[in-house]
Amino acid sequence: MSRRWIQGFIEAQAAELDAAHNTQLAYARDLKDFEDWLAVRGSGLEAATRDEIEAYLVHCDAHGLARATRARRLSSIKQLYRFAFEEGLRADNPAIQIKGPGRDKRLPKTLSIDEVDRLIAAAHGHGRGEADRLRNACLMELLYATGMRVTELVSLPVSAARGDPRMLLVRGKGGKERMVPLSEAAREAVTGWLAARDAAEAARATDGHRASGFLFPSPSKDGHLTRHRFYMLIKELAAAAGVSPAKVTPHTLRHAFATHLLENGADLRSIQTLLGHADVATTEIYTHVLEARLRQLVLDHHPLAKG
Repeated sequence: MSRRWIQGFIEAQAAELDAAHNTQLAYARDLKDFEDWLAVRGSGLEAATRDEIEAYLVHCDAHGLARATRARRLSSIKQLYRFAFEEGLRADNPAIQIKGPGRDKRLPKTLSIDEVDRLIAAAHGHGRGEADRLRNACLMELLYATGMRVTELVSLPVSAARGDPRMLLVRGKGGKERMVPLSEAAREAVTGWLAARDAAEAARATDGHRASGFLFPSPSKDGHLTRHRFYMLIKELAAAAGVSPAKVTPHTLRHAFATHLLENGADLRSIQTLLGHADVATTEIYTHVLEARLRQLVLDHHPLAKG
């Protein structure tokens, strides 16, 4: 059971956050060490308590592990239990209040408006046929217009997109729902894709297949486009758009959505609501954009700066 937790967590990190192969290996090593430590004490990941996690950190410190290593191990454990809680594998998160030695915060990777424009333009022309191009355009227009998480995007029910909506109902982490506005370009992309999607579904129905309830149906076991396939697709679009594929993941598009809103005057509370962050502290990392904009404003317009 514990191994399935770790494997599922690592796969989610790879699909949603573009965790590099070495990062995935580091997660696996850290969590395997914690799992082995628990096993010696007759416990496991499924039943570990806050006291046991803190005791493990003391154990790591006593064995001379560097501050950065201990911080990384705690980060791996915290992320695993957040994943387990959000996926319903545990009813609680025993690591949520544990504080460790800490590390410097990394600013989120993002993209310029020009790079996003090129990605979206590439999506409109990328695909084996017209239906593929319409689907790809719809995916990218929706992602940038709403800042959705990749899982929220690929698992959208088709009912949410019916009737040319101005707002889209999104079911996020923990089953929480939020409304996000659609741009005109996103609405047009949804309309175009719905027509192609419905025609394909009608053709499948004549062969006895059941109708899909997803906006982006797929023969995958979940019935919709997988996170991994969308991750690969966005890399293809980056290459076609002349944007470095290393810079582009579904999550960087989400960061671009938030960053560009803030650059154009949106407040943090509004961005928090649109992103579906439970705590505004999570959204505050984007203030580096605002700080940079204000610094440039002073440099450009303050009379003493002109000297």
